[in-house]
Amino acid sequence: MTEKRDLDQLEKAPAPIAISDTPSGSFNDEEHDPFDTEYDRKILRKIDYHIIPFVAILYLLSFLDRSNIGNAKILGLVKDIGLKGLQYNVCAAVFFITYSVSEVPSNIMLKLTRPSIWIMLAWGIVMTLMCLVNSYNGMIIARLFLGLTEGGLFPGVNFFLTLWYRRKEQAFRIAVFFSAATIAGAFGGLLAAAIAKLNGRAGLHGWQWIFLIEGLITVVVSIIAYFFMQDYPGTARFLTEDERAHVVERLRRDHPGLATHVDKRFVWQAFKDYRAYLFTIMYTGILISLYAFSLFLPTIINGLGYTANEAQLMSVPPYVAGCICTVGAGWISDKYHKRGPFLVGFACLAITGYAILLGTTSPGAGYTGAMIAALGVFPTIPLAISWIGSNIGGDLKRGVVLAMVIGIGNLGGICSSFIFIAAESPRFYTGHGVCIGVLVMTTATACFLMWDFRRLNKKKEDICAREGIDKSRSAQFSEMGDDSPLFRYAICLGRDGFDSLPTSHSSSSYVM
Repeated sequence: MTEKRDLDQLEKAPAPIAISDTPSGSFNDEEHDPFDTEYDRKILRKIDYHIIPFVAILYLLSFLDRSNIGNAKILGLVKDIGLKGLQYNVCAAVFFITYSVSEVPSNIMLKLTRPSIWIMLAWGIVMTLMCLVNSYNGMIIARLFLGLTEGGLFPGVNFFLTLWYRRKEQAFRIAVFFSAATIAGAFGGLLAAAIAKLNGRAGLHGWQWIFLIEGLITVVVSIIAYFFMQDYPGTARFLTEDERAHVVERLRRDHPGLATHVDKRFVWQAFKDYRAYLFTIMYTGILISLYAFSLFLPTIINGLGYTANEAQLMSVPPYVAGCICTVGAGWISDKYHKRGPFLVGFACLAITGYAILLGTTSPGAGYTGAMIAALGVFPTIPLAISWIGSNIGGDLKRGVVLAMVIGIGNLGGICSSFIFIAAESPRFYTGHGVCIGVLVMTTATACFLMWDFRRLNKKKEDICAREGIDKSRSAQFSEMGDDSPLFRYAICLGRDGFDSLPTSHSSSSYVM
């Protein structure tokens, strides 16, 4: 029905609208890409130096602030505020409720306001005030507010990066940004151990100092970022006027003729797109396994027979390995212009790691399984996010879909909080079994999406050939978003890259 409606729209479309600045050549090979010059690489380096460090540091602090409740637990939080039974698990889990709910409205606000205002600050204030919590109810309220204020950061930054980089340039940058989470996982415990030495100072417990200091660090960095982080290429102070115009043009060519203004129709387009829900299923499977790994890695290692101290220290290498693999996967993905196949490959690697953990009680083999799981699960996040962002047309729709996918996906964190059952140690049948199951679901969904995108691209090629549609008519279809016959879905790309769009209705290589 959707395809028939699209054809009907094309048949009723007005006469072609000429666009004077549309190039006459077809960019079917990287050597013909006019935006892959030394001048472009120089501008990209400037953008990288000014944008990536700030967003990586912000996400590192965000991940520290949401996960430091685990460090606070072993420093006496449970005893000091009187938590009993599963109350600690509930405190950990409620974060994901408001974190998920706030994703979509946060990204809509991001489109309406300055990113440097919306992305930062609020959760740092909440984190700082958590040092005053003295009861179970107080901790529940604090964690709910922390989730509410942090909710806009991850989808917001991913949307923010699409405003600066072309689709084939995003995976590596998103990987560097997300690698901050692995760094936080590796060194969060070491930082908490140092802060814990303040236990008793000023009448505060060690866990209170953790909340206070890490919250204040976030506030300070957010204020600095507010003054130095630029919102849009068209207003970036670190670029010259010519460079700003060049960046805006190269981004416009990457999504030719797609609407960028705010209209509620684009929000409804996002909610009615079946692909958004398939992306959500795919991403939820990744996040359930990721959060399970992050929340319970020390417990898993401890269950293999290592002491608590050894488990804390031995949790560092898997995160370091995951960080290196995440950045490497992003670089390779951009180099070869592939998203889906790499995502499937790393998901299968993670399945292998969890299968080893499920099938052995040997300390050496189990730890090897944990390393393999880390190497597989962490790279899938930036690969998935960049693939999703590449396949949604129009700024507002892309922002809403990213927020919806990440928001619903993060509800998987609630599941992750309860699947590792202490009585099942060291095999943790439920936990490892669930992780394997959801990663199989992710792999199957990704494979279906690759098939579906290839089918839709072929249909659009046929429409363009039959109706004589080329880039000179891009404005005519601008409000159709990725339903436009000129939009091509990213599947597994060859040398033709992301820039191939028909400039005439002759045969050409399209985005695949």
